[in-house]
Amino acid sequence: MSAAIVTGGAAGIGLAVVQKLLQSGSEVISLDRKPSPETHAKLRHVSVDLTDSEATRQAAEEIARAHAVTTLVHNAGTIRPALLTDVKLEDLDALVSLHLSAALILLQAALPAMKAAGFGRVVLVSSRAVLGLPTRTAYAATKAGMLGMARTWALELAPQGITVNVVAPGPIETDNFYSVVPRGSPQVERVAQSIPVKRLGQASDVARAV
Repeated sequence: MSAAIVTGGAAGIGLAVVQKLLQSGSEVISLDRKPSPETHAKLRHVSVDLTDSEATRQAAEEIARAHAVTTLVHNAGTIRPALLTDVKLEDLDALVSLHLSAALILLQAALPAMKAAGFGRVVLVSSRAVLGLPTRTAYAATKAGMLGMARTWALELAPQGITVNVVAPGPIETDNFYSVVPRGSPQVERVAQSIPVKRLGQASDVARAV
Protein backbone atom coordinates (compact mmCIF):
# COMPACT_ATOMS: atom_id res chain seq x y z
CA MET A 1 0.00 0.00 0.00
CA SER A 2 1.24 3.49 -0.84
CA ALA A 3 2.01 5.86 1.99
CA ALA A 4 2.43 9.55 2.71
CA ILE A 5 5.27 11.18 4.65
CA VAL A 6 4.50 14.37 6.57
CA THR A 7 7.36 16.14 8.28
CA GLY A 8 6.60 18.13 11.42
CA GLY A 9 3.43 16.07 11.71
CA ALA A 10 3.06 16.28 15.48
CA ALA A 11 1.69 19.81 15.75
CA GLY A 12 0.32 22.84 13.93
CA ILE A 13 0.05 22.68 10.15
CA GLY A 14 1.72 19.27 9.98
CA LEU A 15 -0.78 17.71 12.38
CA ALA A 16 -3.68 19.20 10.40
CA VAL A 17 -2.21 17.72 7.18
CA VAL A 18 -1.81 14.32 8.86
CA GLN A 19 -5.44 14.40 9.95
CA LYS A 20 -6.65 15.32 6.45
CA LEU A 21 -4.64 12.50 4.89
CA LEU A 22 -5.92 9.99 7.43
CA GLN A 23 -9.48 11.11 6.69
CA SER A 24 -8.85 10.35 3.02
CA GLY A 25 -7.76 6.81 3.90
CA SER A 26 -4.03 7.28 3.42
CA GLU A 27 -1.36 5.47 5.39
CA VAL A 28 0.72 8.25 6.99
CA ILE A 29 4.22 8.39 8.44
CA SER A 30 4.83 11.46 10.61
CA LEU A 31 8.44 12.60 11.03
CA ASP A 32 8.96 14.82 14.04
CA ARG A 33 11.11 15.15 17.12
CA LYS A 34 7.94 14.96 19.22
CA PRO A 35 5.43 12.08 19.23
CA SER A 36 2.13 12.80 17.53
CA PRO A 37 -0.92 13.37 19.75
CA GLU A 38 -2.96 11.69 17.00
CA THR A 39 -3.61 7.96 17.31
CA HIS A 40 -4.80 6.00 14.29
CA ALA A 41 -4.31 2.51 12.92
CA LYS A 42 -2.83 3.97 9.71
CA LEU A 43 -0.48 6.45 11.42
CA ARG A 44 3.15 5.69 12.24
CA HIS A 45 5.46 8.11 14.03
CA VAL A 46 9.19 8.27 13.36
CA SER A 47 11.22 10.35 15.80
CA VAL A 48 13.99 12.22 13.99
CA ASP A 49 15.79 15.56 14.14
CA LEU A 50 15.58 16.78 10.55
CA THR A 51 18.42 19.27 11.09
CA ASP A 52 20.65 16.17 11.32
CA SER A 53 21.11 15.09 7.71
CA GLU A 54 22.56 11.69 8.54
CA ALA A 55 19.71 10.87 10.91
CA THR A 56 17.27 12.06 8.24
CA ARG A 57 18.92 9.83 5.63
CA GLN A 58 18.71 6.79 7.90
CA ALA A 59 15.04 7.44 8.63
CA ALA A 60 14.28 8.00 4.93
CA GLU A 61 15.96 4.76 3.90
CA GLU A 62 14.18 2.79 6.61
CA ILE A 63 10.80 4.18 5.58
CA ALA A 64 11.46 3.56 1.88
CA ARG A 65 12.30 -0.09 2.61
CA ALA A 66 9.03 -0.62 4.48
CA HIS A 67 6.61 1.59 2.51
CA ALA A 68 5.90 2.65 -1.06
CA VAL A 69 5.87 6.39 -0.47
CA THR A 70 3.94 8.27 -3.16
CA THR A 71 3.18 11.45 -1.20
CA LEU A 72 5.68 13.73 0.54
CA VAL A 73 4.63 16.82 2.46
CA HIS A 74 7.66 18.64 3.82
CA ASN A 75 6.20 20.97 6.41
CA ALA A 76 8.71 20.91 9.28
CA GLY A 77 10.23 24.29 9.93
CA THR A 78 11.47 26.73 12.51
CA ILE A 79 12.26 30.44 12.40
CA ARG A 80 15.40 31.31 14.44
CA PRO A 81 14.75 35.07 14.12
CA ALA A 82 17.60 37.56 14.30
CA LEU A 83 18.44 40.97 12.93
CA LEU A 84 21.11 40.93 10.22
CA THR A 85 23.85 41.97 12.63
CA ASP A 86 23.03 39.05 14.92
CA VAL A 87 22.53 36.23 12.39
CA LYS A 88 24.64 33.19 13.25
CA LEU A 89 25.99 30.95 10.53
CA GLU A 90 25.09 27.91 12.60
CA ASP A 91 21.45 29.00 12.50
CA LEU A 92 21.59 29.41 8.73
CA ASP A 93 23.23 26.00 8.38
CA ALA A 94 20.57 24.40 10.59
CA LEU A 95 17.75 25.87 8.52
CA VAL A 96 19.41 24.79 5.27
CA SER A 97 19.45 21.25 6.66
CA LEU A 98 15.87 21.43 7.92
CA HIS A 99 14.13 23.27 5.08
CA LEU A 100 16.19 22.17 2.07
CA SER A 101 18.42 19.16 2.69
CA ALA A 102 15.70 17.16 4.47
CA ALA A 103 13.33 17.66 1.53
CA LEU A 104 16.00 16.48 -0.91
CA ILE A 105 16.93 13.43 1.16
CA LEU A 106 13.33 12.34 1.69
CA LEU A 107 12.34 12.79 -1.95
CA GLN A 108 15.40 10.92 -3.21
CA ALA A 109 14.44 7.99 -0.98
CA ALA A 110 10.81 8.04 -2.13
CA LEU A 111 11.47 8.51 -5.85
CA PRO A 112 11.87 4.82 -6.80
CA ALA A 113 8.38 4.03 -5.46
CA MET A 114 6.88 7.11 -7.13
CA LYS A 115 8.47 6.28 -10.47
CA ALA A 116 7.36 2.65 -10.22
CA ALA A 117 3.79 3.79 -9.55
CA GLY A 118 3.88 6.46 -12.25
CA PHE A 119 2.43 8.75 -9.62
CA GLY A 120 3.72 11.07 -6.94
CA ARG A 121 2.64 14.14 -5.02
CA VAL A 122 5.22 16.43 -3.42
CA VAL A 123 4.26 19.55 -1.46
CA LEU A 124 6.79 21.82 0.21
CA VAL A 125 5.49 24.25 2.82
CA SER A 126 7.30 27.54 2.39
CA SER A 127 6.29 30.96 3.78
CA ARG A 128 5.18 34.44 2.84
CA ALA A 129 8.45 35.50 4.50
CA VAL A 130 10.20 34.75 1.18
CA LEU A 131 9.05 38.27 0.22
CA GLY A 132 11.15 39.66 3.05
CA LEU A 133 10.49 40.30 6.72
CA PRO A 134 12.68 41.84 9.44
CA THR A 135 14.64 39.30 11.52
CA ARG A 136 14.08 36.52 8.95
CA THR A 137 17.41 36.33 7.09
CA ALA A 138 17.99 32.59 7.59
CA TYR A 139 14.30 31.65 7.49
CA ALA A 140 13.41 33.67 4.40
CA ALA A 141 16.51 32.55 2.51
CA THR A 142 15.88 28.86 3.06
CA LYS A 143 12.12 29.06 2.55
CA ALA A 144 12.83 30.91 -0.73
CA GLY A 145 15.22 28.13 -1.67
CA MET A 146 12.26 25.76 -1.60
CA LEU A 147 10.74 27.64 -4.54
CA GLY A 148 13.76 27.05 -6.76
CA MET A 149 13.98 23.39 -5.79
CA ALA A 150 10.28 22.80 -6.38
CA ARG A 151 10.26 24.43 -9.81
CA THR A 152 13.27 22.37 -10.85
CA TRP A 153 11.82 19.11 -9.50
CA ALA A 154 8.45 19.81 -11.14
CA LEU A 155 10.12 20.11 -14.55
CA GLU A 156 12.24 16.98 -14.05
CA LEU A 157 9.51 14.75 -12.60
CA ALA A 158 6.36 15.72 -14.50
CA PRO A 159 7.01 13.16 -17.28
CA GLN A 160 6.84 10.41 -14.63
CA GLY A 161 3.47 11.54 -13.28
CA ILE A 162 4.98 13.26 -10.23
CA THR A 163 3.82 16.78 -9.39
CA VAL A 164 5.68 19.19 -7.12
CA ASN A 165 4.05 22.23 -5.56
CA VAL A 166 4.71 24.80 -2.85
CA VAL A 167 2.23 26.21 -0.35
CA ALA A 168 3.46 29.44 1.23
CA PRO A 169 1.29 30.44 4.21
CA GLY A 170 1.14 33.87 5.75
CA PRO A 171 0.51 34.32 9.50
CA ILE A 172 -0.98 31.10 10.87
CA GLU A 173 -1.93 30.43 14.50
CA THR A 174 0.84 27.97 15.38
CA ASP A 175 3.50 27.69 18.05
CA ASN A 176 6.00 28.97 15.45
CA PHE A 177 3.99 32.18 14.99
CA TYR A 178 3.54 32.75 18.70
CA SER A 179 7.24 32.12 19.32
CA VAL A 180 7.92 35.49 17.68
CA VAL A 181 4.60 37.30 18.23
CA PRO A 182 3.53 36.78 21.87
CA ARG A 183 -0.03 35.59 22.47
CA GLY A 184 -2.30 38.41 23.58
CA SER A 185 0.05 41.17 22.45
CA PRO A 186 -1.31 44.11 20.42
CA GLN A 187 0.89 42.96 17.55
CA VAL A 188 -1.33 39.89 17.05
CA GLU A 189 -4.31 42.11 16.24
CA ARG A 190 -2.18 44.38 14.05
CA VAL A 191 -1.08 41.37 12.02
CA ALA A 192 -4.67 40.13 11.75
CA GLN A 193 -5.89 43.53 10.53
CA SER A 194 -3.21 43.57 7.82
CA ILE A 195 -4.79 40.46 6.26
CA PRO A 196 -7.71 40.98 3.83
CA VAL A 197 -9.99 38.55 5.72
CA LYS A 198 -9.01 40.26 9.02
CA ARG A 199 -8.03 37.11 10.88
CA LEU A 200 -5.01 34.88 11.33
CA GLY A 201 -4.96 31.70 9.32
CA GLN A 202 -5.67 28.34 10.91
CA ALA A 203 -3.64 25.16 10.42
CA SER A 204 -6.71 23.57 8.84
CA ASP A 205 -6.75 26.31 6.16
CA VAL A 206 -3.26 25.32 5.07
CA ALA A 207 -4.00 21.60 5.30
CA ARG A 208 -6.85 22.03 2.82
CA ALA A 209 -4.49 23.84 0.42
CA VAL A 210 -1.93 21.07 0.76
